[in-house]
Amino acid sequence: SCQTPPNVLFCPVDFFAYRGVFFVSRILAFFKKEAVLTIAALCAVVTMFFVPPDSAYIAYMDLRVLCLLLCLMAVVAGFQSCGAFRCLALWLLRRTHNGRILSLILVLLPFFCAMLVTNDVALLTFVPFTVMLLRQIGCHRAIIPLLVMQTIAANLGSMATPVGNPQNLYLYAFYELGAGEFFRAVLPATALSLVCLAAVSVLLLPEKLPDVHLPNEHIRHPRRLALYAVLFVLCLMTVFRLVHYGVMTAIVVVAVFLLERKILKELDYPLLLTFVCFFILSGNLGRLDGVHNLLTNFLQRSTLLTSLCASQVISNVPAAVLLSEFTQQWRELLLGVNIGGLGTPVASLASLITLKLYLREHDAHPLHFLLLFTIANVAGIVILLTFC
Repeated sequence: SCQTPPNVLFCPVDFFAYRGVFFVSRILAFFKKEAVLTIAALCAVVTMFFVPPDSAYIAYMDLRVLCLLLCLMAVVAGFQSCGAFRCLALWLLRRTHNGRILSLILVLLPFFCAMLVTNDVALLTFVPFTVMLLRQIGCHRAIIPLLVMQTIAANLGSMATPVGNPQNLYLYAFYELGAGEFFRAVLPATALSLVCLAAVSVLLLPEKLPDVHLPNEHIRHPRRLALYAVLFVLCLMTVFRLVHYGVMTAIVVVAVFLLERKILKELDYPLLLTFVCFFILSGNLGRLDGVHNLLTNFLQRSTLLTSLCASQVISNVPAAVLLSEFTQQWRELLLGVNIGGLGTPVASLASLITLKLYLREHDAHPLHFLLLFTIANVAGIVILLTFC
């Protein structure tokens, strides 16, 4: 019904039909690329029907976490633009000729660093480096296993200190714990985690690494790299609450804008939106009376298992905040939300960082990653629950 006459330049119906198909295809492509954000947003919207938006929604948002994540992504991107990770990878390769030792180093680096700089910071720092390193030596098949083990290592290593993750900071302050009480509760499980991670990690790469040509690389813009290092230290000071997150955010954003403004355009803003959606989801669940009653009944049976299971659905940070109002069994709750960081990708929001970073790879295999991620995490839960 819309055949274009010779004297007509275009047909309006065909034009708008084309635009409609193009728009739908772009939406579908976005959903495919940002599957985690899409699922989180849908879940958050569903809870809004039960808890209509009001002023309390503002309190859901942990601005400190969001600002830290934004600034760390910018600084890590700055390191990458200066070639820091590539030079570090080549330096490590030239001094490590045994693949098993290399895989052990790659897994234990986030384990120990997470104790001081939190699990999300450790993953933001080492996941891009690991992908780059494995591609450099031609071990593409080891990318998924190593990223999975690094994620588990960061989540379990962060268990060891009060500053290792947000839930530890919260519970340490909420129950007014002493250092001795805290470390006696978590260090045995941390030690077991270290032994298991070391035993598995040495199997992830072949003992003899492939012979590859290693080009000579130099740091690009050394002065700029030094400034990014200063900004990274500022971020760490904010992690330790020595600097207010607002001050850090202003300094980092202005500095990166002046140094390399294109970085701010290319940051992973969908990851920040994913965190916002999960804050809304967990906040709304906490305001439902039925959820409160159900959690109280479960806590009376087992605080450890309840906190672990709750972490699988609303993540371990909101689970710690929510359940602490209903129990005085802080030791079981502390272990439950930390072990509960294993399991589903949402059990620890730091795990979403690895998933998001991996999905950005051009040859990513999401189902393969999630399958191996689930198997390894379930194995870790079984081992640690049996021990505890």
